[in-house]
Amino acid sequence: MPMSWALLAAILLAVAGFLLGRSRAHATAAQDVRTLHSRPAYHGMNAALAVMLPALVVLILASGLRMSGVIPVASGPVAGLLALAAAVAGLGWAVTRAGRGFRARNSVERMVLGLMIFCSMIAIATTIGIVLSLIFETISFFRQYSLADFFFSTVWSPRFEGNSRLGMLPLLWGTLYISFIALLVAVPIGLLAAIYLSEYASPRLRSIAKPAVEVLAGIPTIVYGLFALVTVGPMLRDWIAQPLGLGNSGSSVMTAGLVMGIMLIPFVSSLSDDIINAVPQSLRDGALGLGSTPSETVRSVVLPAALPGIVGAILLAASRAIGETMIVVLGAGAAATISANPFEAMTTITVKIVSQLTGDNDFSSPETLVAFALGLTLFVITLGLNVIALIIVRKYREQYE
Repeated sequence: MPMSWALLAAILLAVAGFLLGRSRAHATAAQDVRTLHSRPAYHGMNAALAVMLPALVVLILASGLRMSGVIPVASGPVAGLLALAAAVAGLGWAVTRAGRGFRARNSVERMVLGLMIFCSMIAIATTIGIVLSLIFETISFFRQYSLADFFFSTVWSPRFEGNSRLGMLPLLWGTLYISFIALLVAVPIGLLAAIYLSEYASPRLRSIAKPAVEVLAGIPTIVYGLFALVTVGPMLRDWIAQPLGLGNSGSSVMTAGLVMGIMLIPFVSSLSDDIINAVPQSLRDGALGLGSTPSETVRSVVLPAALPGIVGAILLAASRAIGETMIVVLGAGAAATISANPFEAMTTITVKIVSQLTGDNDFSSPETLVAFALGLTLFVITLGLNVIALIIVRKYREQYE
């Protein structure tokens, strides 16, 4: 039996188990449910969970073992039969235990608690899996390529026929440069918009302006990239770069940074607005009662109280900027260079990760494995930003409290 059919059969058995467990509890109670420890619905739910949980455990373990190559791919029918057998065993166990003395409610709560713990561990397990996969492939890369050349070389020139120069500094510079410009646009505009909407705007204006700002978050990044390619890039080239002699290309760091900053405005604005609104009104009333002006109240009371959340919103925007690809491809080009001129074409780490992993390339070559080293570097940078932000927030919170 295939695994998908086994899952469908387990769902049907779970429904049948719910009905059987509930009916058996009713029959045991002899028309007086007050003699039962738990309500009949709990007996039915206990039977349904006793069917589904063992079947899901078997299917998940079988899928993991198949993906890791421990068992062959053709073992799907065997895994399906084992899952179905576990479901039938769980059904028999739950139905036979339904009765007056069985604490079905406690059993259901324990199984639900275990299910919630399992769901909460999925994120941790996924993060560990991502990090380990990056580490193992990065180790394979550094066995073939010099670590010093990767971290300190200023030349990026991958050649699959050999003699590649895989220095990451040009990619790191482009990533940080474009992200800095994007945050320079998004953070002031988004934060000021959030302060206005939460502290000064009328309810009618807020009901119109807030959804209008959040519409930006729903626009696909490819649309932003086309906007950068067709509109913003030529405009910056014709109005600023060429008259000042700074460049002749529409693809530049400034183009990608400005468009990415526009894209990040709703992330900063919406999250900051919700966080500022969560500040207790009593703090505002106390400051105003002591003679503070509305602007002084916002600056000295509201913003310090909302700072941890605002830093989190800015950090989310920074992570989004660092990981953006499509806007950079269309707006900033693909030139791996180091320059302070914001009107020159540059590229980022994420763009080169995509380019190195696409096409018919040898997966074991350093030109392909370098993508994992770049991904691990990006992960460490993002993790460092998070740690620094947490330290700043904790220190400021202690001063505020």
